[in-house]
Amino acid sequence: MKFLKTFLVFLLLTSCTQEDHLITDPKDYTIYLKTEQPRTTSKYFQLWDSKIKTDSTQLFSFGHVAGEYSRYFKITGDVNFLKKAERALTKAVEIANIGKESYARALARNYISQHRFREALAMAKLAERAGGGKKDTQALLFDVHMELGNYQLAENYLDSIKNMADFGYLIRNAKWNDHEGNLDTTIRFMEMALKRAESTKNRNLLLWSYTNLADYYGHAGRIQDSYHGYLKALELDSENAYAKKGIAWIVFSYEKNGAEALRILDAVTEHYSAPDYYLLMAEIAQFMGDTKKMIAHMNDYKALVQEPGYGDMYNAHHVEYHLGITKKYDRALKLAFKEIENRPTPESYGLLAKTYLKMGEKVKALDLAENKIMGKTYEPGILLQAAQVFKANHQYEKVDALKKELQQAFYELGPLSKKEIEML
Repeated sequence: MKFLKTFLVFLLLTSCTQEDHLITDPKDYTIYLKTEQPRTTSKYFQLWDSKIKTDSTQLFSFGHVAGEYSRYFKITGDVNFLKKAERALTKAVEIANIGKESYARALARNYISQHRFREALAMAKLAERAGGGKKDTQALLFDVHMELGNYQLAENYLDSIKNMADFGYLIRNAKWNDHEGNLDTTIRFMEMALKRAESTKNRNLLLWSYTNLADYYGHAGRIQDSYHGYLKALELDSENAYAKKGIAWIVFSYEKNGAEALRILDAVTEHYSAPDYYLLMAEIAQFMGDTKKMIAHMNDYKALVQEPGYGDMYNAHHVEYHLGITKKYDRALKLAFKEIENRPTPESYGLLAKTYLKMGEKVKALDLAENKIMGKTYEPGILLQAAQVFKANHQYEKVDALKKELQQAFYELGPLSKKEIEML
């Protein structure tokens, strides 16, 4: 009888622990997983599109068509829509005499989406020379310089648009503080931005705020708040693939429920197609020990990313793919250098350091870790790469310091990282 009581207490405690570990409930989000094929045309779009010809000067139509193509890209993930938007905006910049700066800014943002950051900078400078919308251009220049790793210039542009009542300034200040490793301050600015979005009742700003704040909450270990943020986004937009991906990550990384995470992502990728979603599905399958599924999803990634329109958008992913799957280190090295050429950030240098380490070039990897990574980023994934470089070079004090920090980032890095961190 005593044994039975002890066993029942054990069961109760185990049950409570399991329930405490669960954040999500399929009843909350399953309703959003049943989606329809997104509409990628309308009578107005067809009217605007019909006015565009090779020698057309219908500036109004070019702007609207580009805007619709950009929207179609966001709801489908189809890069061909992004390329079509680029073509329309390029023509608009070419023919515009009045308002050229607004089209240049739009084209710069299109280039950012394509990871063509230097071309984005050229367009931003064109907008700056054209005049008009000075604050919008300064905000754009902050965004571009952050992507290029020109952090001092980015900070200067951030100071130039300072306005605590402006949504655009608040979200950029949040991004800056995230770069600086000030997560509490980042969240505070994002919460202020959300209040601004709620006061305007602007649907796009609300969606942006809910999903980005949910990301930051996740980084801070506030998983319940993160989950609620993604659900709020889905209440506004039931088709929002990013919010569903965020919930899938919680289910996978926090709750360790790979099967449910894959169920969510299977539903998402039925009508939304982006290469990184298949990489995540492969990672989940690997965690589950399902080699067959992992290979299938890696093949999905490989097939999709061959679309020429992606250009350099997935170079960083390609480096990881070659280092981890194909073992083609020379190919990875070439892509890592290309990524640095496009985007000389600590992240890009981290990939190069990881590549050198795989190739046995420990000293070259160490030089990058010491001079291009440490003190320049607080991203756990990059710091993990640096820690592995320090370990290979027998700098164990640095490894131990990083290991303590990385042990707080299991959720952000994902379950597969735990073993890597423990082996440091």
